Amino acid sequence: MSTPAPTAPLRVGVIGYGLAGSVFHAPLVAATDGLVLDTVVTSDPDRQAQARAEFPDVHTAPTADELWERDLDLVVIASPNKTHVPLATTALEAGIPVVVDKPLAATAAEARALGALADRRGTFLSVFQNRRWDNDFLTLRRLLADDELGEVQRFESRFERWRPHLKGGWRESGAPEEIGGLLYDLGSHVVDQALVLFGPAVRVYAETDARRPGAETDDDTFIALTHASGVRSHLYVSATTAQLGPRFRVLGSRAGYVKYGLDPQEGALREGLRPDGRLPWGEEPPHLWGRVGSGESPLTGGGAPVPTEQGDYPAYYSAVEAALRTGGPAPVTALEAARCLDVLEAARMSSQEGVAVELPLTAEHGTA
Repeated sequence: MSTPAPTAPLRVGVIGYGLAGSVFHAPLVAATDGLVLDTVVTSDPDRQAQARAEFPDVHTAPTADELWERDLDLVVIASPNKTHVPLATTALEAGIPVVVDKPLAATAAEARALGALADRRGTFLSVFQNRRWDNDFLTLRRLLADDELGEVQRFESRFERWRPHLKGGWRESGAPEEIGGLLYDLGSHVVDQALVLFGPAVRVYAETDARRPGAETDDDTFIALTHASGVRSHLYVSATTAQLGPRFRVLGSRAGYVKYGLDPQEGALREGLRPDGRLPWGEEPPHLWGRVGSGESPLTGGGAPVPTEQGDYPAYYSAVEAALRTGGPAPVTALEAARCLDVLEAARMSSQEGVAVELPLTAEHGTA
């Protein structure tokens, strides 16, 4: 791969133009200063036409094969989960920097192997964990940094939906090679957030269920983590929740924080809005702000409203662009993805065997 001139935009290819590619990656890449969307890979003629309509200068290709010949500066893998490892391996072996949508792999071992390959090749590898830039997550990080809650005792996180009917497709397939189900889909988000906030988990307990008629894989899952820090995380992901709970409930020794509703950025991207500076991005009206207090219910006005931070998905690709320019660290690393997969694998084992699974602390966590 040739080294780009300092002022030349970095040319990006996106593999896959389903939900991840069309809603998240292509728009965010195109909106990032210093990046240009060069190629979209999809074998679907309708999606090729959609990509050209949305990005008139983009080149489309039916397979990833021609990407390796286009002298790209970054390849984004937004194709189905089972393709993540083989496509990332091909790109890294060709010396091309890579962003992979979550989950990076089916197993932590595969994730660590990809990280080791990137290190050997001296090539950039990052994992797209956009929920680190959700408005509520950024707000909670601020509250914790300011010690507004005291010592956190329990972190509750819910990523719940009401989708009582199956939609079909690989995400709902029970075939192991598809890496479907909510544990590895939404579970990748809530586990990653918990690990970022409260550090490594040493004990994992999980319950996974397939509740909808005809469901082949989990669509209603609970994960309980005990962190080495002493915090307990209770994490819920579901497609079968008729009444949604709070997105976050965080209980500390002095106060708690309760926040309802999802970050608005995904909805805005789905509607075709773009973080191009022409409209406010990631902002939330005051009536949706979370509340901090003690001894009172936020549903009856208890606690004080806390302004929600502005959500900032564009910050991910801005950090990728900066890292590619300077050789700096990836905003989300393969090692972080592997630690998340350690937990997801333990959760699957816990659910299957009906027991809690212990995870060792190692030198990798900064502990001998």
